[in-house]
Amino acid sequence: MANEIEKYENEMEAPGFWDNVEYSQEVMKKVKNMKDILEKFSALESAFEDIETMIEMAEEASDEELTAEVGEMLESFTEGLEELRIGTLMSGEFDKDDAVLTLHAGAGGTESCDWVSMLYRMYLRWADKHGFTTEVLDYLDGEEAGIKTVTVQIHGENAYGYLKSEKGVHRLVRISPFNAAGKRQTSFASCDVVPDLPEDVEVDINENDLRIDTYRASGAGGQHINKTDSAVRITHIPTGVVVQCQNERSQHKNKDRAMKMLTAKLYVIKQQENLEKISDIRGEILDNGWGSQIRSYVMQPYTMVKDHRTNTESSNVQGVLDGMLEPFMNSYLKWLNVSPT
Repeated sequence: MANEIEKYENEMEAPGFWDNVEYSQEVMKKVKNMKDILEKFSALESAFEDIETMIEMAEEASDEELTAEVGEMLESFTEGLEELRIGTLMSGEFDKDDAVLTLHAGAGGTESCDWVSMLYRMYLRWADKHGFTTEVLDYLDGEEAGIKTVTVQIHGENAYGYLKSEKGVHRLVRISPFNAAGKRQTSFASCDVVPDLPEDVEVDINENDLRIDTYRASGAGGQHINKTDSAVRITHIPTGVVVQCQNERSQHKNKDRAMKMLTAKLYVIKQQENLEKISDIRGEILDNGWGSQIRSYVMQPYTMVKDHRTNTESSNVQGVLDGMLEPFMNSYLKWLNVSPT
């Protein structure tokens, strides 16, 4: 890796390197990523040597305090090693890129809209904890409460690599705050995640397959909400894939942003289904309801979050809803790298 860094740094010093801005930025990003990995590895090497020294000192002095300190150092070292190891599983073509995440309310009416608002908060908390930045692209309030649909772009290294574990239907079981009888209610929400594709990735989309609608930007999500029909919704008719954007100031910019999201979504589906052409995509077949959930969040009669793909569980439901998603994301990455599918 050190040789690769040296090769890229020599290239960066060569005349004309900055003539192609997109390429130069991509090289800068690669160099930064590799330097970060080497820095983490060096820090772990140093920590391991410190632990060995501390163990020798604790044994010679029979010092319980030193022994306890070694335990704390070892725990911190193990966490760092696991983080580095998980980073090596980011082997997908776009794992290191930004992500675009969309939440839709499913079966459950107002309950599901409230569930979307809870998931939205959960992902914002997770992103903030990792130092990622977020930008809302589309937002639609529920009729009575919560959020009907929201699309947010998450900027940060490996954002897509981590968040791809969240794609699917999420199921919530709890005592309904909207039910006067206090009955248990089951709600569903779908989460879709696509990478923010580099500019050089092209997908052949037939314009005749698109229906483009404009509507008035509204809701809490738009950064520059105005009274013109600047929001854009694009439907890919053969597959039923729908994307929309209302965050930009102009209809033209919203259309460009929506087209980029559509391109990413169709590209990912095409890759996952091992297809040669976009026209071969059958469309999304996952129902936003019973029997299709990837993860269940149970708040009554017991507390448990369970991922149905990896069987990873946590009894700390509130912690998970506060953004503690690492155990689920990490176990998914491990499962993905050993799964035949």
